[in-house]
Amino acid sequence: MIRILGEKEIKSIVSLDLSVVEDIETGFSELDKGNALVPPIMMIPVPEKNGEVDIKSAYIKGYNQLAIKVASGFFDNSRLGLPSQSGQMLVVSAETGFLQGVLLDNGYLTQVRTGAAGAVAAKYLATQPADSVGVIGSGVQARFQMVALMLVRPYSTIRMFSLDAEDVKDRYVHDMQQQLNVRVIKAASIEAVVKDSAIVVTTTPARKGFIKAKWLHPGLHITAMGSDTEEKQELEADVLAAADVVVCDLKSQSTRLGELRRPVAQNRVAVDSVIELGAIVNGRTPGRTDERQTTVCDLTGVGVQDTMIAVKTLAMAEEMGVGLTIA
Repeated sequence: MIRILGEKEIKSIVSLDLSVVEDIETGFSELDKGNALVPPIMMIPVPEKNGEVDIKSAYIKGYNQLAIKVASGFFDNSRLGLPSQSGQMLVVSAETGFLQGVLLDNGYLTQVRTGAAGAVAAKYLATQPADSVGVIGSGVQARFQMVALMLVRPYSTIRMFSLDAEDVKDRYVHDMQQQLNVRVIKAASIEAVVKDSAIVVTTTPARKGFIKAKWLHPGLHITAMGSDTEEKQELEADVLAAADVVVCDLKSQSTRLGELRRPVAQNRVAVDSVIELGAIVNGRTPGRTDERQTTVCDLTGVGVQDTMIAVKTLAMAEEMGVGLTIA
């Protein structure tokens, strides 16, 4: 039996809440324990359209299902009035290999699990309270990251900087003020966002680092989640070299596709000094130990997150009788 769900059905049963954050946190924990098998990401570039198609997956020992995700990012889609992200997930039996679920989420579950990962990072690395937080970008993930952050580090002000059109930024300001009941400020520069925020999240497809080490200040936490291919970069290498604590989701992936690629290659950051998020979740390694430390977390997106969110979604759909079933 195969259960098929569309985006509307998935959105009706899954939202970015603490239960999702806890599931993603569990995924990082299992990864750190050595219970997850994560194959390298398969990335298919489409440079003529400023796009890419990524395939991610993971098997977690003890789980009777796994997920295979095909996700797309076409970053000029806004010119066509379309979102930049799309995708779907397949849920496969880890006992027989047979297909059990097709989640036609159009990238929604990826947005949810990515936002949740940002919340896990902030939970262990950001100071509390964080009255003013910052975000670079005004797209879909810039929204999910702020929603997720509110779950673990409540705040009153968002400082936002984006290169998007004014109407896109204005819509972001309006929507986030309404959704989160906070003040949203369009900052004059990225520097202003960083210097005036306790937590900064970067959510762009930038190809060149735009956050500088000289803007870092005591107590600052940065979560960088935009870099997930060899060409992308949001932080200058000096930022990671200057940070007191550097964390990532998976070293083998972050040093290949993430913000760690350049500072490690330049011998500015030693791989052994980098902490994987799961090790902090499991209490094997401390994260932030002092309120004055500057911390950075590089999130490239790991297949365990996709398996956790997909398995959760299919289980909820089966329990609620949502979706179309075919033999």
